[in-house]
Amino acid sequence: MARKALITGVTGQDGSYLAEFLLSKGYEVTGMVRRSSVETFERVAHIKDRIRLRQADLLDELSLIEIMEEFQPDEVYNLAAMSFVPTSWNQPILTGEFTAIGVTRMLEAARRVCPKARFYQASSSEMFGKVREVPQTESTPFYPRSPYGVAKVFGHYITVNYRESYGLFAVSGILFNHESPRRGKEFVTRKVTDGVARIKLGLARELRMGNLDSERDWGFAGDYIEAMWLMLQQPKPEDFVVATGVAHSVRDLVRAAFARVGLDWKKHVVADPQFLRPAEVEHLRGDSSKARRILQWQPKVAFEQLIHMMVDADLERVARESATPAQAARGAGQVSG
Repeated sequence: MARKALITGVTGQDGSYLAEFLLSKGYEVTGMVRRSSVETFERVAHIKDRIRLRQADLLDELSLIEIMEEFQPDEVYNLAAMSFVPTSWNQPILTGEFTAIGVTRMLEAARRVCPKARFYQASSSEMFGKVREVPQTESTPFYPRSPYGVAKVFGHYITVNYRESYGLFAVSGILFNHESPRRGKEFVTRKVTDGVARIKLGLARELRMGNLDSERDWGFAGDYIEAMWLMLQQPKPEDFVVATGVAHSVRDLVRAAFARVGLDWKKHVVADPQFLRPAEVEHLRGDSSKARRILQWQPKVAFEQLIHMMVDADLERVARESATPAQAARGAGQVSG
């Protein structure tokens, strides 16, 4: 019998890659989606007929209990959250409800309905915040610097608590920044690659940026979701850092993206204080040696490959979106001809 997986946040970047991956492993996949006035299924449009989508909400525990009772999952991946860090200052209470208390509701529903299910919690490198050591490991103390980071620390420790209190197979993956062409345009990597595409195609002249010195450990989302799955296949539940181990500055990101299209970034990037965070996280770099040793996991896509992949995808998309109807028809004719 096929194993069954429930994914919250299935329409997001990680959820869409994970759904694809689990389908390739023969899983039955149910994705949990929030009811909203605007349905955004573009990331899973290509697999929508192969997965089940069910409405439920991290703010409504009864809906979580019902979806678990209906589906009886073997594995639960809790990827849903208020995930954009800057927004967490504007909506700190809602961030706490989704990203902290929402995890508790998920764990409690699993404990009551399917206590044998294996549970994955999406923790974040933002928990390290004002880092105590470089690189960061599973035992590095947390010092979050945003409401999002604080909420993720709660989610992380409540998962540990349910594991130790109730014997659930519940783990947290402390994932460092992971990107892809499916990343939301509000995130810095995608903001840059989308901006580069627009400048290259003559639709914009400048790209306004915040702190160019901030450093992150960036990897490819498609690599990282395999680590999530591997954590749930282990004989005992443990938490793991998932990272490349290499940090790059936002300036490196900008330089690589503009270089991909043959442009000098210094002629187009403008510093804008409105994009600075109230409290900055300066240097995140993960030590994933435990994941490499125990899970036999390692990243496959290097930083420049990732940025090139994203720039190329945005160039293609922006060109398609900005084409006049006549150009689009002519392009379609060339393809079919």
